[in-house]
Amino acid sequence: MAPIAEWLFFFLIFPGLVFSVLLGLVLVWVDRKVTALVQWRVGPPLSQPFWDVLKLLGKEVIVPAQAWAGGFLGLPFVGLAAGALAATFVWIAATGLAASPGGDLLVVVYLLVIPTLAVILGGAASGNPLGAVGSSRDMKLMLAYELPFVIALLVAVFQKHEIDGESVRAGTLSLSGLVDFQRDVGSVLLRPSGAIAFLVALLCAHAKLGFVPFDLAEAECEIGEGALLEYSGSVLGLFKITQAVLLATLPVLLVTVFWGGLAAFTVLGVLAFVGKIVLILVLFVLIKNTNPRVRIDQAMKFFWGPMTVLALIALLLAHLGF
Repeated sequence: MAPIAEWLFFFLIFPGLVFSVLLGLVLVWVDRKVTALVQWRVGPPLSQPFWDVLKLLGKEVIVPAQAWAGGFLGLPFVGLAAGALAATFVWIAATGLAASPGGDLLVVVYLLVIPTLAVILGGAASGNPLGAVGSSRDMKLMLAYELPFVIALLVAVFQKHEIDGESVRAGTLSLSGLVDFQRDVGSVLLRPSGAIAFLVALLCAHAKLGFVPFDLAEAECEIGEGALLEYSGSVLGLFKITQAVLLATLPVLLVTVFWGGLAAFTVLGVLAFVGKIVLILVLFVLIKNTNPRVRIDQAMKFFWGPMTVLALIALLLAHLGF
């Protein structure tokens, strides 16, 4: 297969757009099902997230009279494309389907910011005051969690190990390089610096997904759907699909950076890889169902305070070889 055709297949089919959307909707069902069980409810059937999205895609799109129509309608596509491309890079590195380009960790970090920016700009483009409030909250939250999230990911890059009496660092921004390094010396998560950084990255990813207690931008009881208040029909469906893609991407990113990705294409290797992803998803669900929503000032203090300090401590420990 020609390189361009191969990468188009990766981006559009597997492990990109189509695969990430399907997997993401399945994980949305897992989230809703486990949440229902925690609350002593039966929960929806597996097909429910798919029907929800199909229903939205078939409904009429209403553009507010005061909205900037171009941005209002175009930004959902931008967010979905960025999320699918990030999923492509992460899954390729995690599974070893192809050699990932050098520096793709930074590329993935930038790509994962774009879906949030699409929501922020989309809410502002709607012309609705409540949408603007949601956009403002989402922007502040993004500025809060991105710093500790990036520092936590860099902990894996600065890892130092002793091999045959010599100090060896990961020293690469390639996701595939980080997977190869952990295959040689062990998972980053098993070291003190890696465990601390994983905890920070997990909470930052939780906020990036907009889950409780960090669902400030879409606080229904306060500002309706916030930044998405004026969205309807297929463009709202695209935002829901993008969130599902992120749900299928962020756990895999954490497994790749801190837990060595897919160790081997064997039955046990695949089961272990799936188990790691499910464990992270379960942690998301537990955090989501055991904490009340925080205020925006509390969220910013939390991420710029304890989370950033812990991330810096983890980075220092990694530099020292712990």
